[in-house]
Amino acid sequence: MTTQVTEEAVEQRDWTVEDASSLYMIDRWGGGYFGVNDNGDLTVSPLQEKGVAIPIVDALREAQALDLRAPVLIRFQDLLRHRVEALNNAFNRAIAENNYAGSYRGVFPIKVNQLREVVEEILDAGKPYNFGIEVGSKPEIFAGLAVHSDLDSLIVCNGYKDASYIRMAMIGRKLGKKIILIAEKLSEIRAITKIAAEMNVEPLIGMRVRLLSKGAGKWATSGGEHAKFGLSTAEILEAIEMLREANMESSFKLLHFHIGSQIPDILTIKRAVREAAMYYAKLHRMGHALEYLDVGGGLAIDYDGSKSTFHSSMNYSIEEYATDIVYNIMDVCNEEKVPHPNIVSESGRAIVAHHSVLVVQAFGSIEKTPLEPRIITSTDHKLVRELLEADQVLTEERVSETWHDLIQIKEQAQTMFELGLLALDVKARVESLFWQVAERIQGIVNQMDAAEVPEDLKNLKIELADQHICNFSVFQSLLDHWALGQLFPIVPIHRLNERPQFESTLVDITCDSDGKVSKYIDLNDVRETLPLHEIRNDQPYYLGIFLTGAYQDIMGDIHNLFGRVNEVHVFLDDDEDSGFYIEEEIPGQSIGEVLAMTQYDWRDMEKRMKLQIDAAIKQDKMKPTEGMRLLQDYERGLKDQTYLTLE
Repeated sequence: MTTQVTEEAVEQRDWTVEDASSLYMIDRWGGGYFGVNDNGDLTVSPLQEKGVAIPIVDALREAQALDLRAPVLIRFQDLLRHRVEALNNAFNRAIAENNYAGSYRGVFPIKVNQLREVVEEILDAGKPYNFGIEVGSKPEIFAGLAVHSDLDSLIVCNGYKDASYIRMAMIGRKLGKKIILIAEKLSEIRAITKIAAEMNVEPLIGMRVRLLSKGAGKWATSGGEHAKFGLSTAEILEAIEMLREANMESSFKLLHFHIGSQIPDILTIKRAVREAAMYYAKLHRMGHALEYLDVGGGLAIDYDGSKSTFHSSMNYSIEEYATDIVYNIMDVCNEEKVPHPNIVSESGRAIVAHHSVLVVQAFGSIEKTPLEPRIITSTDHKLVRELLEADQVLTEERVSETWHDLIQIKEQAQTMFELGLLALDVKARVESLFWQVAERIQGIVNQMDAAEVPEDLKNLKIELADQHICNFSVFQSLLDHWALGQLFPIVPIHRLNERPQFESTLVDITCDSDGKVSKYIDLNDVRETLPLHEIRNDQPYYLGIFLTGAYQDIMGDIHNLFGRVNEVHVFLDDDEDSGFYIEEEIPGQSIGEVLAMTQYDWRDMEKRMKLQIDAAIKQDKMKPTEGMRLLQDYERGLKDQTYLTLE
């Protein structure tokens, strides 16, 4: 199949890297971090215009030199630091410009990416801002206590809590850490006061209020009055009475709310902030000297570059987000004549999404139209002649009629084949010619005004799409796409100075029909196909999947027992000729390691294989030398990685 990319404006002239940047909308979703150089390589600028632009393919080659091949996850740690600084600076500027009396004390929710080096890099970058962390489970608080060292920054504890969880928080309090336990239900207030009294420590307590305001899009149900977490107005008053009875009323320090993740519309955020600020103000006027107002998460990422209220986009910037939060809290507090609280936000996606790129190799393609001769001969089957005749008379005026003829001929061929009346070679030629003529029809449709395209031809482009087979697992590396339809920008990391020849879709190497990327970013809606290049036999073809740093690293599934991919951490360095170096390389999981997760012990497996080979040798099915060589192959294979090894 040879469907051409249909951007008419560039079809009539030479292709440029600017055309590639526009086609893949790199400038729109890239946030100033990604671009294309004159060689056609996709670049990353971790410090935006203040630093160097690194060709991602160069980082891939460095990883390959360390024997870490695609699929490989490349983390640009300096970009991670830049995001931390950007968020904190945005809030600090907004506070200064509005003469806001409180301060900003952000926290990183480690559920978004719990990997130690990611969390440590964020905390190190956040030291000048007293940037802390948020934990939401028992394992996370154990990790949080260990990596947290800044006693002026916060540890915010969300999620349902048992005695062990609360006890760990109290250990942190004894160490002088500002650990705030967020009560999600009334019984947690009782447990916190009881354990704090037993351990003789003053707790810091927050309450999550269940606002009427809620978000929009795929995560809207995490907010609103029917949300999973939080206290109603009546329950907050009851919780305060519990604290009073325990002589811990002064421990109530923070009011928290969360209306959802990836909130695309700034108006949603404004409404929720004003509602929560009014709760804070009324509680303060009741005599509760709260110090913090936690606005939760929700700061979005513009995955598709449309700058809209679509669920994969956002119609605001980090600067607007910070300014609107600061202003609306201040406005409510001034009206109610209460002090401005310190502002806490739990922005995770906006900090980590940009910093990692998943590079996969497309190693094969599935095409619908092998070339067939298009000359009518007297020996051709009747159906073949009809297809060729339809091709010869095809015009824009007859495009719909020709398509209907093609469908009829194809159905006739299938019926005759099922009845045993059509030879296999004739059926093969009918199918090939069908797609070739369909491709010509699509070429005519491409030139037509959208309003004039017949309804039954509007999806022909999708049917004609090729498939590029990529060495990765959607279930391991892009779980949100499979489960939620989340869009991710996908772009070739090289050859962008060449015009892409095909409209294609990506399929992975799992044996599951859902193992594919079925939706792609587009400026106005969602694309069903992605413009890609021909795969050359003598040259690997690499694609980058971007904005994967949030959630995808942690939530991967080992469907088909495909494990974690190779990983490298890249740092900028002016002393290096390339401008960067790989600070750490982490090999992906081996076959043996993944099998161990499903209760297969490699020692037992090797023993069982040895018994089978010994039995085969005794039965003269193989010689002992061959048997031992096969056993060694099996043992070596267990140490191999789970993905395909491509030459």
